[in-house]
Amino acid sequence: MVDLLHRSAPRGPGSDPGAVLAEKWERLVEVLADDDGWTTAGALAERLGVTPRTIRSYVTRANAEGATLIASGPQGYRLDRAAWATRGRSRARDTSPVARSVALIRALIDADHGLDVYEVAQRVHVSEATVEADLRRIRARLEGTGLALARRGPVVTMTGPESARRRLLGALFREESARGADAFDQLRAAFPQLPQFREALVARLADAGYAPNEYGLGDVLLHIAIALDRAARDHPIDDATAVAGTSDSSRLDDLLDALIREHFGRSIGDAELAHLARLLGTRAATRLAAPGRAVPSSTRADLVQAIVSRAADEYLIELDDDDFVERLALHVDHLVARASEERYSRNPLTATIKSAYPLTYDLAVYIASELAQSEGIVVNEDEIAYIAMHVGAHLEQRRSALDRVRVAVVAPAYHDVHTVLAERIRSEFGSDVELVELIDRTDVDWAAIRAELIVSVIEPTAAVEHLVRISPFPKEADLARVRAEVSRIRRARRHARLVTALSRYIAPDLFVRGMRGLDREGVITTLGERMIAADVIDRAYLDGALERERMSSTAFTEHLAVPHAMTMTAKRTAIAIAIDEVPIDWDGARVNVVALIAFSEAGRAEFQDVFDQFVETFSERENVQRLVHGATDYQGLLAELSRLMEPEG
Repeated sequence: MVDLLHRSAPRGPGSDPGAVLAEKWERLVEVLADDDGWTTAGALAERLGVTPRTIRSYVTRANAEGATLIASGPQGYRLDRAAWATRGRSRARDTSPVARSVALIRALIDADHGLDVYEVAQRVHVSEATVEADLRRIRARLEGTGLALARRGPVVTMTGPESARRRLLGALFREESARGADAFDQLRAAFPQLPQFREALVARLADAGYAPNEYGLGDVLLHIAIALDRAARDHPIDDATAVAGTSDSSRLDDLLDALIREHFGRSIGDAELAHLARLLGTRAATRLAAPGRAVPSSTRADLVQAIVSRAADEYLIELDDDDFVERLALHVDHLVARASEERYSRNPLTATIKSAYPLTYDLAVYIASELAQSEGIVVNEDEIAYIAMHVGAHLEQRRSALDRVRVAVVAPAYHDVHTVLAERIRSEFGSDVELVELIDRTDVDWAAIRAELIVSVIEPTAAVEHLVRISPFPKEADLARVRAEVSRIRRARRHARLVTALSRYIAPDLFVRGMRGLDREGVITTLGERMIAADVIDRAYLDGALERERMSSTAFTEHLAVPHAMTMTAKRTAIAIAIDEVPIDWDGARVNVVALIAFSEAGRAEFQDVFDQFVETFSERENVQRLVHGATDYQGLLAELSRLMEPEG
């Protein structure tokens, strides 16, 4: 663990120009790490805002230190993940400002009496000016963490509570993992007992009436490893707020104490246990049962019910379910505890949820904003995504019932063959289909069948649009063809609604070609002015869209932003679109297409599926590029949208 959390600063020349280049080629590696296949130099240049020639120089720099990190070929470039993992194990050679700063922060955390700037510069073979530049970056990094740097002559000391140091160590660890280093392999090497400890922890939690949050459990295990390491180095927890208990603390204290003694052979003290129990109880363990209740009660159930009711009215979505509200309220109890101390839970699915389920995420933004106002807290994007997971699971249960394909089975009666077949279809496809009719005759009136899909063991005597022939005892190939047809019908429903809606919602005067020279608020304002001129919205709606954008970026994919307000005060539902072949920066995303959505109360319910499908269609970079290059005018926009939205199959 000493090597993991307190490695010395890397050795090597400290040339700042080289360091800057290193940072940029690392950004190229991060982009390639997100793509499974080959990516052209042009596409990479667009995403990084540079020229293809610069991309080639980044590739040269990345491959300059041993094994080929980025492979090149006729199709472009691709990351060699094995080489990147190996490079991650050699991060000690990294001379970039980021790597030097991380190593220096680790050393400062561990140095009770501070570090001498001159000695640090000599040890890592860089100039004193380079170390001073690193210290400036560290000071900026420490803002808002509860930590600071104190200077007395050449000696620099880190000040602040132990709990803040541990939070910073955890953040550094996660960032190192994100940059490709094998940090979790190092963690397992430093604490080989962790896998067994984790399995035992999950089992004990289940026995004690808790459900683990797998997304938060890894973070808690990291903090347990940090606590063991820091306690062994005589740096116990010392912040009173860090050890403040929860209603479950005593139960989790005992559970953790027994497991740590069993697996690590040591005791870490009451203060450490209280700190870890609080982390476990608010991030990774949810109570499942209490005497006489299906779920335990929440002190905020009434508040959450009121917020959910307002959200349901605002978004025209049914959220009236006691179990859903109670589960969400229990989550909110822990969320408020985390937010009040600014110890938010990370959510690895945040970007996925924003891009794949934008309306659900937007509904979660509304709930989070109401909660933030009521409780006087700040709710970040990761926590919003957790709320979206609660909302999405509930909506998906309701939606699955509404999205069923109506199926009729045609199987002439012979003993119980026809009923067995019908039951096989019902059990195989579950909630995806609704079996509306079983026709057990041979004289079938095919035109009279009122179903979206007919599954038949006999040939029809008339033309039938959606029919799948199968055997009376269907094999997997038969079921696969039925499954494919069910998928085609559902996809056709969604796309047909989308194509019809887009032609109605997008008007010629709401299309803008070109965004260069504008920031994200400038683009929103430009599109909003078009909508005001078209009598779609008023100035207050535009102000609401800008306010919504400031709360959480609406760049739901890397290439598409969908700004909108959280109210339904538009006079009619409409879309204003801006497109540019050169992407603009949208809070870190490189966006080519911006679609400002105006919602009216009358049109919101109808537009909900349109909203999700619009974003889903343009989550693929190839679709965005087709739209960017094909929509040179309004007619081209509609033509390209029609082609892209055409149902498959």
